[in-house]
Amino acid sequence: MATQLAIFMERDDELAFLRFLERNNMEVYPRRVPPDWVTFKACEENFDKLPEEDVYLVASDIGPALVDKLKRGKDKGQWRIDEVRSPVIFWGRCTKNEEGELVAGQLWAELEITQQTGRKDPAPEKFKTLFNEIDNWIKKTFRKTHPKGFFVGPKTAKAVKGGLKLRENKYWGREIAVQGL
Repeated sequence: MATQLAIFMERDDELAFLRFLERNNMEVYPRRVPPDWVTFKACEENFDKLPEEDVYLVASDIGPALVDKLKRGKDKGQWRIDEVRSPVIFWGRCTKNEEGELVAGQLWAELEITQQTGRKDPAPEKFKTLFNEIDNWIKKTFRKTHPKGFFVGPKTAKAVKGGLKLRENKYWGREIAVQGL
């Protein structure tokens, strides 16, 4: 089972997140990697290059991204990152739905040995430390929600005060409220 964080971040919070990540050498990959993909560092200057929805952040100082070529389906010919064996953090970015509500995103990484994934060795200690730093930064910087389990960026919390609605990322996802507003 992956270690997960459910988050709400608008543009300003995403920029702050990238500024936090700059001290680590994190490379950006899309969920499906085209053969001609040129990787770049996760930093504020490269914000406009980020794929719209799902992103892999690869801790390239710890290890390379291991990829497999897809042989079937609509993404045939593209590459898929091996989330279990690679030191990657999956970042599902927040999106807006048809009603203008911000739909939850997530951060997750495979850190432990699990039967579901077939992982035989735990993630390197350096990678666990990196993910724990991100986890602690989010829990310290972001606001909590009702119901529990979500974290809302400070700029997004201000937008909620101004009328932005937050929605859980499920088909019939419930509305999420920020504690203390």
